[in-house]
Amino acid sequence: MTSSPSRDTAAKPASAWKVFDLDSLRKHVEGSEPRIHEFLRSAAMSCAIYRLPAGARDMQAPHLEDEVYLVLEGKARLHLGDQVEEVGPGMVLFVGATTEHSFFDIQEDLTLLAIFGPAPGTLQRRGAGPSPGSRA
Repeated sequence: MTSSPSRDTAAKPASAWKVFDLDSLRKHVEGSEPRIHEFLRSAAMSCAIYRLPAGARDMQAPHLEDEVYLVLEGKARLHLGDQVEEVGPGMVLFVGATTEHSFFDIQEDLTLLAIFGPAPGTLQRRGAGPSPGSRA
């Protein structure tokens, strides 16, 4: 399967604090297609739940934001520049801005908490593609 994730960018601007229920957030990305749901956005950062079903292909392009992923469930491989890493539940992954990366060989439905800094779309530079949470 080759497709870009469906983007749900209904995030509300950040206030001084917020509390989110992870089970409720996961419901936004259910289904058989790759999906991302941005649930928090401020100028400094953005948070999203990202889901790639087993067999799907991650279509990300390098982007301008640093990114941290927390693997909530599933197993896959992550291409990082010229390296490949096996990823699974409980792993925390850091991807620096402009680093080529994508998940592949998705063996089990992969659900990730993705944290971007700064928020996607805040920085502009020619030649970099949209991040999964951007509105592009």
